[in-house]
Amino acid sequence: MDQYRPQGQICQSCGTPLTKDEDCGTNANGNKNKEYCHYCFQNGHFIDPNITIEQQIGKLVGIAISQLNMPEGQARKMASEIVPTLKRWRKKK
Repeated sequence: MDQYRPQGQICQSCGTPLTKDEDCGTNANGNKNKEYCHYCFQNGHFIDPNITIEQQIGKLVGIAISQLNMPEGQARKMASEIVPTLKRWRKKK
């Protein structure tokens, strides 16, 4: 399963690798945002501001199944381990 884990800088909402500038989202002023990808964050706002952590995990499971041919159980385990550690989803203390 580690072969599927993103390495390096990743989106702090979905875990997508941020390897190129084009992968990064944009701030309200148009500058690249180095914390969030373009799938999650554009023009200073989350694309889907009301998505829950459970919905985000489900979305990522679907992507892992369809794009990586990962078995559902493996995809759910990986997403459930990674997503809660990302900045957007960490519990506030």
